[in-house]
Amino acid sequence: YMTSEAKTSFKGYYRTGAKQDAVFQRTFIQFDGEGEAANARQRAIGGHAAQVLHGMCLRKNPNSSHADHDGFVPFGKLVDYAGGRSNGCTSWSPADAKRIIPMVKDNPTTLYIYPESRDITAVAADRSQPGAYWNASCLKEIGTPKFWPRKTLEPIIAQYRKDHPAPPPQPLPICEAS
Repeated sequence: YMTSEAKTSFKGYYRTGAKQDAVFQRTFIQFDGEGEAANARQRAIGGHAAQVLHGMCLRKNPNSSHADHDGFVPFGKLVDYAGGRSNGCTSWSPADAKRIIPMVKDNPTTLYIYPESRDITAVAADRSQPGAYWNASCLKEIGTPKFWPRKTLEPIIAQYRKDHPAPPPQPLPICEAS
């Protein structure tokens, strides 16, 4: 991947202390790809800090520049998921994101994040010679890696989406008084 533009967006407010709230904004670094990863932009593949607001609701705050036409702003609990998994994006710990984002912002940078099919195939062909992407411990856990080409994987994903449609979007509830 090649890093592209950085987009910082307002996500909401969160509680930092007794009656103290802070704005949560997160920067997203868009990735552009080539070859097998050429669809990175259309899939919104990129990187950001591993933080999200959970338990979202709307809180009255008409003086906020982020308030909607009714004077409400999104509010939630700030969750750091640096030890967990993202929805397909590369996510960095907040501390790492503070270092990485300024390095790549307005400075296109090549990233090798996921193994390419030829790397997976090479490791699968000779597990005694692990590639740079997997170490022996990882190979012991996953067994022989397998590359799933787009023509195989896309119909499976399409069927899954058909069988498990996303629920219709719901408006955020109004926050309970706290």
